[in-house]
This record gives sequence, C-alpha cells and structure tokens, in this order.
Amino acid sequence: MSQQGPVIVVSAAGRPSFATALDEARIFPVIDVNGNDAPRAVETLQPVAVLVAMQDTIERGLNTLARRIATQQPYLPLIAVDPKIALPENALPFSHAGGNSDRLLARLRAALRVRTLHATVMRRQADAGGTPIAPSALNPVRDATVLLIGRGASYPALSVSLGERIGVVGALSIEAAAKHLNVRDIDGIVLGEGFSARVVDAFLTVLAEDARFRNLPVLTSHELASAYDLPNLEVVSGAPAYIANNALPLVRQHALEAHLSRTLRAIDAGGLLDARTGLLTPAAFSRDLATAVYQTAQCGSGLSVARFAFDSGHPRAQLDGARIISRLMRQMDFGVAHDDGSVVVAFAETDLRAAHSIARRLSSVMRHTSHGKRDVRAEPVVTVATMLPEDSAKSLLARLDEEGRRAAS
Repeated sequence: MSQQGPVIVVSAAGRPSFATALDEARIFPVIDVNGNDAPRAVETLQPVAVLVAMQDTIERGLNTLARRIATQQPYLPLIAVDPKIALPENALPFSHAGGNSDRLLARLRAALRVRTLHATVMRRQADAGGTPIAPSALNPVRDATVLLIGRGASYPALSVSLGERIGVVGALSIEAAAKHLNVRDIDGIVLGEGFSARVVDAFLTVLAEDARFRNLPVLTSHELASAYDLPNLEVVSGAPAYIANNALPLVRQHALEAHLSRTLRAIDAGGLLDARTGLLTPAAFSRDLATAVYQTAQCGSGLSVARFAFDSGHPRAQLDGARIISRLMRQMDFGVAHDDGSVVVAFAETDLRAAHSIARRLSSVMRHTSHGKRDVRAEPVVTVATMLPEDSAKSLLARLDEEGRRAAS
C-alpha cells in the first residue's frame, strides 16, 4: 500500500519492537519521536498514522495528542499499543501480547483504508462545490450500533455500559446474532460469556470468511487458540466499563467508515440521498412520490405508503429504524426520514394487504435495539394507506397522517 506520509511511533522508553516490525515490512517510512515532541511532529510531518507505545509518561499526554490528531484531515488513525487506561474516543486499542506484528499491520491497513475513503469523500465534495467535514465534527459514535452477544452473568452490565453511549442490539445465541448481522447496519460486536471455545471459533471463522463482516470490530474476553483474518479483533478482559471503553474507539472508526460510504453514495446520487440514513431527502421524496402517483394513475397498478412513527424524544430510534428500512426495502421502494420522528416509505405496485405485511416485517426487525435505558426500544407505531383513484400525492399523505393520528389516540 503506497502512502504519502510516514508513520509516527511515539515512545518514552526506547524503540518498541513493533516499530522494528514496521521497518522490516517496508511498507511505511517510520519516524520515532518521544511523547513531548509528538504533537509538533503530527503538525510538521503530516503522518498517515500515529502509533503510541503506552507507558506511564505517555499516558499523561495522550489526551492532548488525541485532540490534536482529531482535527487532522483526512482521518488520521491513532493506535494505542497495550493500553492500561481508558482511551480517548479516537485512540484505537491494540494488544501486542505475543508480539504478533502481522496483526498490527492488518489493524493499520484497515485504519488506513478509512483514511483513504475520507480523502476520496473530501475530493468528491470539493469537486461538487461542498465543504469537507472533519471527523471531529461528525460524532459517529452517536449513530453507531453494537451487537452484544452473550448469556453470562456479565451480559446485563455490559448492556448498560455500552447502552449509555451507543445503540445496543442484544443476542443470546449465535443464531440470533447471525440474523441481526444480515438485516442491520452493525458497527461492532462484543462477544461475551456463555459460549464454548468451539462455538466461538466457528463464529469468528464465519466472520473472517465473509467480506461484509471481516472489518467489523470484534471484542471478546475468550482466549483464542487460532488466528483469524479479522484486523479489528481485540481480546479484552476486565470490568464491563473497561471493555466498553476499549470497544468505543474501534466502533467509532467503523461508524465513521460507514458514514463516509453513505456520503459517497449521496454524492453519486446528486445530493438526493441523506448521508445519515441512506433514504431520500425530503425534496427528492416529494418529487418521486408525485411521479409514482402519476404513473400509478396512468397504468392502474397499486401504490401504498407506510408511516413509521418513533418516539420523538429518542431520535436514535428513528435513525436506527431508517437505516433498517433503507437496508431491507425493495429496490422499487423509496423513503424519507422527517423531523417529527417519523419515516415514510412508498411501496410501488403494492396493495394495502401486501403493504401491511411488508411494514410488519420491517417493524419486527426494529424491536431488538435499545437506546440509553434498556427499556427504550426502537419499535414504531405503524400506519398504512393505499392510493385511491382520485388521490394526489398530497391527499395520499394527508390520509396517512390522519390514520397516524387515529392510531396514536
């Protein structure tokens, strides 16, 4: 992988062994600096990544260094090697136990792919006349969802520790986890207790063999007997709060990558897609619905609309639902997220009965995500209306809103 800048290695106690391994790989120029010089080196050397060998003297200045790195564009990966403390949100943990430098190189390459993606988005935004957005201005953790798998005594505490910061989807079995992975946008996996070594090995092997999941952050306390092609796999043990703190930086990076991918799709669509949800913008939805109503009236086929009304006091529930709908709806369908906490979807060539069935299936997927308190769920109130011969787009939506008010009362 060709890169323009160097990799900075920060250490306070001589050259760490992983820096030598980076040299031997001959992929990146490596520059060693001490902790005091690290912030200035980031500004002057314009590195592609910063790796920090965590020691007591380095820990005291890590927050300052992390804040400086967070302002850099494009995204600048910061990897903390063998951390013993709670890390800043943009410092990726890496356990170097056993001296496996291949894992570090894989972790670094995965982070650099996110940097390359961000550089591509910046270039495309500039070409389109837009203003590039810095990672520090996005807060991707706010929009992230973690899959928590487990059935041991630590499961409730892990759910609370993670749920205080991000959306959590719980799964008590590997089979349930597989279903969630296939229908949701997941930004990380925390694999808890309650599974045998054989089950854990089979699960990680399947993840590594599937390109959709290979780069997902996976945190587990299980001792692993095999190596897996999972660059963001991390073995972490300790209190639930410590595990959650180690998970968040890796989850944040994946959520940033997902946001950048949606932003590219939005640019390709001429700004008609919302980069947060993957659905249409309100103006684009209104235009497409008017066209669909006209075409339906001309050819005599069916057209139905569904309104998914979420609790407006929990906007994450709406976002999670919008992304599920964007992922699962048919290619012929289109939707929009509104400021009132609702998502409206138009089902092309669909009668009322079929629309009810589709809406129920979509709604059922949303029931298993918790946000903040564990009893706050993403399940919406669903109303459906179908187009009548005399309908316009405006009257169809008005009838849908009337049905929604009736259902709410």
